Amino acid sequence: MTDDRHPFADLGLDEALVAAVERAGYREPTEIQREAIPAALTGRDVLGMAQTGTGKTAAFTLPMVQRLTQTTQSKSPRGLVVTPTRELAQQIGSAVLTYGSASSVESVVIHGGTPLGPEREELAFGCDVLVATPGRLLDHLKRGNADLSNVEVLILDEADRMLDMGFIDDVKEIVASTPSSRQTLLFSATMPNGVRWLAHELMTDPAEVQIGFETAAEGIRQVLHPVDWSRKHELLYHLLGEWAEGQVLVFTRTRDTATYLADFLRGRDVSVAGLHGGKHQEQRDKALRRFREGAVRVLVATNVAARGLDIRGIRHVVNFDIPEDPRDYVHRVGRTARGDDTGDAVTLMASSDWVEIRAIERLLGGSIERRVVPGFEPDVDPPPPEEETGEVRPASALRRGIRRRG
Repeated sequence: MTDDRHPFADLGLDEALVAAVERAGYREPTEIQREAIPAALTGRDVLGMAQTGTGKTAAFTLPMVQRLTQTTQSKSPRGLVVTPTRELAQQIGSAVLTYGSASSVESVVIHGGTPLGPEREELAFGCDVLVATPGRLLDHLKRGNADLSNVEVLILDEADRMLDMGFIDDVKEIVASTPSSRQTLLFSATMPNGVRWLAHELMTDPAEVQIGFETAAEGIRQVLHPVDWSRKHELLYHLLGEWAEGQVLVFTRTRDTATYLADFLRGRDVSVAGLHGGKHQEQRDKALRRFREGAVRVLVATNVAARGLDIRGIRHVVNFDIPEDPRDYVHRVGRTARGDDTGDAVTLMASSDWVEIRAIERLLGGSIERRVVPGFEPDVDPPPPEEETGEVRPASALRRGIRRRG
């Protein structure tokens, strides 16, 4: 390999796609991209597991676009990406647009929260790649607006999330509308039994690619701040004043808490926007756009933003409320330290959160540093980290693993 050869070319991507990747500003492929792209380019099914922030979107988008540039065009989609949320669908659509600019590959994105009419017209006009959320795609299928009979590449993104959200039956019905000869790429942040079963049912001898354990990515500095529940909002405001720069993403469990917290911060002259399922799609798009562009410093969100948001420059992620599912902790904190960046993951821990914290630490395989902020000492001291093995390693120092089978 010559010194000026682009590393993405070594994965088997053609010159036009490598040029598109370079224009997008990416020089070195991530681990999931190095493992998954060559396997997918052979036409083989791929079962990929990687945490958020590792580059999964490009890992499946690039080989799909390359394949579609080499096959016969049709009016109905030849590539289909099914993903659980509107935000993920939009992000994947943007990736297809970026990499497809090197060829004639065009995409359509459909999801709930928008009128059916314009989507029906786009589907009737035709596209190469269809990116969709399960419920909206099934709606169009039942109305006869979508034809999946020419799908060559099927991608199921965030399969574990679709399982958790109850989309499994919709997904199976969608897959049944595609040709059995298709190539299937299934990506997931975790691999519970339901996802394993789905892969077994839908895939043929897949190449398995697993990057990392179920832990937070390297580069994330994790800390717990014990505090009384009634003072969490005051502590958050204090921390925002301590952090001199960088954007902040704050997670709550409910839309009511997100709304209250955004109003509280706004009343203290903090530049803030809210993102949750109770907002119309136009409002959600505006909040994301303002945050992405830096027009607001703080975004308060429910788990709707926990996966798939690829926004560079998020310096701090704050768990105002502890997630009920410990796996969501990993997805939340993965919004910072994207790629090779570093960032801080701060969790505000009240006494009522101890059970969830211990579940998170068991999942991570190590303890998270406890640090009391002066002036916000809790009335009840938190319990020490659970030590099941006699030695609990700091979660920030856990090793990463790479496994590939097949």
